[in-house]
Amino acid sequence: MARTRPVPHEVPPIEGPVRTCVGCRTRGPASELLRVVAVDGACEPDPRRRKPGRGAWMHPASDCLHRAERRKAFSRALRVPGSLDTGALHALLEVDPPPSDAGAGSDGPAGTGEQGSRSTPDEPAVKHSR
Repeated sequence: MARTRPVPHEVPPIEGPVRTCVGCRTRGPASELLRVVAVDGACEPDPRRRKPGRGAWMHPASDCLHRAERRKAFSRALRVPGSLDTGALHALLEVDPPPSDAGAGSDGPAGTGEQGSRSTPDEPAVKHSR
């Protein structure tokens, strides 16, 4: 007797161009996603999809925006060094920016991305070369 494998659920084909949201990483039709471009160190929404340059795509939802910010996905997708200002996206989606993590994490001095020193204030930090 031959074993039959279960048929996976068929996903209806997406009409038109398909893009991936930088926040939730799900694929969807470009007509449902918002295009974002980098202009002078800031993420700007491009709802008409006409601005020049490389674009990133996201669902116009606050949770996707916060996920993309937390993962630093905009600068990576747009191939821009450093972080980008997302104030225009927050204004468009009418959401509050996430609270700053100043002094509440593994980032070192002034958010440089380096680990902080484990030495005491009286004891200088020593870096060993290998």
